[in-house]
Amino acid sequence: MRLPSLRRPTPSFFISVAALVVAAGGTSYAAATIGTLDVRDGSLRSVDVRDGSLRSVDLRDGGVRSVDIADGTLKRRDFRGGALPAGPRGPQGPQGEQGPAGASRWVLIGRDGTIQAQSGGFDIVASYPVLPNTAAEGQPSNALRANGNVYIDAGEDLADNAIVATVVLQNTIEQDAAGSPGAGNTNGRAPGADANPEFSGEITVSRCAFPGSTGIPTNCAPAGAQNLESFVVSPRLSDGSVTTDQNRKAFYVILAGTSPAGR
Repeated sequence: MRLPSLRRPTPSFFISVAALVVAAGGTSYAAATIGTLDVRDGSLRSVDVRDGSLRSVDLRDGGVRSVDIADGTLKRRDFRGGALPAGPRGPQGPQGEQGPAGASRWVLIGRDGTIQAQSGGFDIVASYPVLPNTAAEGQPSNALRANGNVYIDAGEDLADNAIVATVVLQNTIEQDAAGSPGAGNTNGRAPGADANPEFSGEITVSRCAFPGSTGIPTNCAPAGAQNLESFVVSPRLSDGSVTTDQNRKAFYVILAGTSPAGR
């Protein structure tokens, strides 16, 4: 008996069988065989993939919408700063403890030796005083021995403080002596030494009764100044000359260090 001959399967036959297998396997086959490397970046939406198989580069911009995200699944860290609206303001908390006192105080002394402004706690003891003459008979009067100085009470023991003083620029006040090279000039550019007292000057400051390295206390002559709470400031012309009513210096003083509360 002659058996029928079998024809060799054609390529189209194999393709049909493969299509049938894929159709029977459904999405499970596709999920098992298609990975992120098989997907063009930016081509997918979140609904196109199963949980856990999605990478950021696989999504196209704008592909994820609110409906794609389960309610309550995002956390604050998932949002950039400022993206979430602020909630209502909570009630005010209890009053905290008072902080330490400020580390510095300051005072502005005018040309006349009076306090023009201050942060608090300063009083004038004496400004450019004329004192009783204590010179021996026949000797020149020493009544002006403190006349170039201003004595200030800081209202506290100055043992733990530093004192800094600086003259104030005064370019609206003529301070040159009549007939001097800088007379009539307040712009600070008159030629010659000490020709611009409005822009120049020297100043020194010291605690009263301050022993220093010699152990001999700084002497503050006016009554009420020789104590641990007072200091003396001596503004001078830039050549060291004592100032007069014509060319007194306004100056700032800064007291730095430990100050009592409220000062």
